[in-house]
Amino acid sequence: MALGKFMGKSDSGLSESSHTSLSSHSQKASPAPVDTDDIDENDEAGQNIILGIIAQLKPGSDLSRITLPTFILEKKSMLERITNQLAFPEIVLAAHDEPDSLKRFIKVVQWYLAGWHIAPKAVKKPLNPVLGEHFTCYWDLPNKQQAFYVSEQTSHHPPESSYFYMIPESHIRVDGVAIPKSKFLGNSSAAMMAGNTVLTFLDIKDPKGKPEKYTLTQPNMYVRGILFGKMRIELGDHMIIKSPEYQADIEFKTKGFISGTYDAIEGTISDYKGKNYYQISGKWNDIMYIKDLRDKSAKKTVLFDCSKHKPSKPLVRPLNEQGEYESRRLWRKVTDALAVSNHVVATDEKFKIEENQRNLAKKRLDDGVEFKPKLFRRVKPGHDLDYYIYKHIPENGTSEEQIRSILEIAPILPGQNFTEQFEIPAFEKLEIQKKELSRGL
Repeated sequence: MALGKFMGKSDSGLSESSHTSLSSHSQKASPAPVDTDDIDENDEAGQNIILGIIAQLKPGSDLSRITLPTFILEKKSMLERITNQLAFPEIVLAAHDEPDSLKRFIKVVQWYLAGWHIAPKAVKKPLNPVLGEHFTCYWDLPNKQQAFYVSEQTSHHPPESSYFYMIPESHIRVDGVAIPKSKFLGNSSAAMMAGNTVLTFLDIKDPKGKPEKYTLTQPNMYVRGILFGKMRIELGDHMIIKSPEYQADIEFKTKGFISGTYDAIEGTISDYKGKNYYQISGKWNDIMYIKDLRDKSAKKTVLFDCSKHKPSKPLVRPLNEQGEYESRRLWRKVTDALAVSNHVVATDEKFKIEENQRNLAKKRLDDGVEFKPKLFRRVKPGHDLDYYIYKHIPENGTSEEQIRSILEIAPILPGQNFTEQFEIPAFEKLEIQKKELSRGL
């Protein structure tokens, strides 16, 4: 669908204008950015740097306040790293189109398992987003539709990355919050992944008219070999996926000291009465299998082969169109330095960003001002997530209406400008929106 006709309308009818603080950069074309995609950078030389840090720590210590050396940093923010889980839209599209609820659930499981293998070849940790940092992108899909993604760092302690994804023409919506809680465990560190992902098929409804909803948790992440041995990442513990009729409990198995293997998964798909339907096995970064437990003669078949599927990379607006708190522009000097292994420059530029954040936090404290996200609203306890996108996306509206609403949240497509309303906190924009909806605007 051609979307240019949606790009000139701003939220609340305000005119499109250059954003006073986030878009006050030069409109001259930026030089071609260094390719900061993950490269085969097996940089183990800096491992001794970590020893000086962890010598001061005790097992169980919180790593979120520790400044890690830049050699271990991935060349993208956590807000962008989340898009790895959205890199196989063809699978979730196929899930939506599947009329059988059990087969549909299997395809959702396949979709969610598919993205975990996408990672740098070396052990790398994504950059910690700063408060108010945001990242938007889109995908041009093979079926001529588009998918849209909006994310924002909505909290710093604990770190919460909130995100929204939608394929309007296929009635697919994803909301989520990622909350990594890091711990030092001796020869390893762990990122205990709290938060949920919520997938909704808006046009598949139950007898009460409620859209079909899936809730999905994440495995935890472990970095092994910090003190001795080769550093590597393992996924561990349980991932739980639930739909109205079925659930999947998939265990990511970590290798034991004596026996076992790396990267194995094992799980079952069952209903809520305890009946098992399928068994999941294999390796999350290689080949995953599925077996029908209802048929004693059934053999396992391939659920997903990581080597035979190419992830779809998100498309991002040019840097010269981005605001200063958009991930790629904010971290550009850091990621450019990391791309050429210049860790001195990367460290200096990272420190400048973090020091600015400390100064802003101190000013808020002195002024008695609480940070408020611009794109996501906090909800009361009892919901699946802590934050949702502030904008009302009409569930039963046309795809054109939904796309228009999405593009009013923040610039996503090339050529979009910031609006004056962008700076308004999300909770205030929500109130403005409610008044407009009540007046039929």
